[in-house]
Amino acid sequence: MPTPKYTRVLLKLSGEALAGDKKTGIDPDAVSAVCAEIGAVLGMGVEMAIVIGGGNIFRGLSASTKGMERSSADYMGMLATVLNALAVQDMLEKQDFPTRVLSAISMREVCEPFVRRRALRHLEKGRVVICAAGTGNPYFTTDTTAALRGMELKCAAIIKATKVDGIYDKDPALYADAIKFDSISYDETIARHLGVMDATAFALVRDNRVPIIVCRMFGGDIRRVVLGWNVGTIVHDC
Repeated sequence: MPTPKYTRVLLKLSGEALAGDKKTGIDPDAVSAVCAEIGAVLGMGVEMAIVIGGGNIFRGLSASTKGMERSSADYMGMLATVLNALAVQDMLEKQDFPTRVLSAISMREVCEPFVRRRALRHLEKGRVVICAAGTGNPYFTTDTTAALRGMELKCAAIIKATKVDGIYDKDPALYADAIKFDSISYDETIARHLGVMDATAFALVRDNRVPIIVCRMFGGDIRRVVLGWNVGTIVHDC
């Protein structure tokens, strides 16, 4: 079995990945496909924490722009991430991978509260830690949650799995001449306004020198990233 370069990672997923072709809601087939990609990494003995967005169910920021009070909208978005976390938990456990959903908002009947030392212990015991409900506070995105949890849980890298195969200088869906970066520094990412993560999240990873690797969700790229292959785009302290 190949030796992973990163033995503990934080995987950031968009909620839309769980909706599949339906675009909204939770599609069991899409969840199964996502978990198959995750399972290929877990099968190598890699310790993994996961943060999932809730955009397939509810977007707090979008709702606030349409008149809903921002804090209320953000709390609704956090609850959406819990639904996604439970869906991924169910599918991973069907593949015989032990998991724990840890929520920043207390809901003991369905998941554990997020306690850093407990989360670390779960990882050490080989359990997948799925971090739900964001940071537990409004005005923070799941990008910020991924950055924060990645550092709290001593992850060697944050992997952001997306629809595209890395970071480009402009949108490859709109521009045929878009250029993909294999590697880019934190400072250049900010200077070019590439939007890898929101500003708060990016400041956290830059100040703590945690590499961010952007890659495709499907096709085995997450596994290749963990093995250290030159796929996707790595944002680091060059």
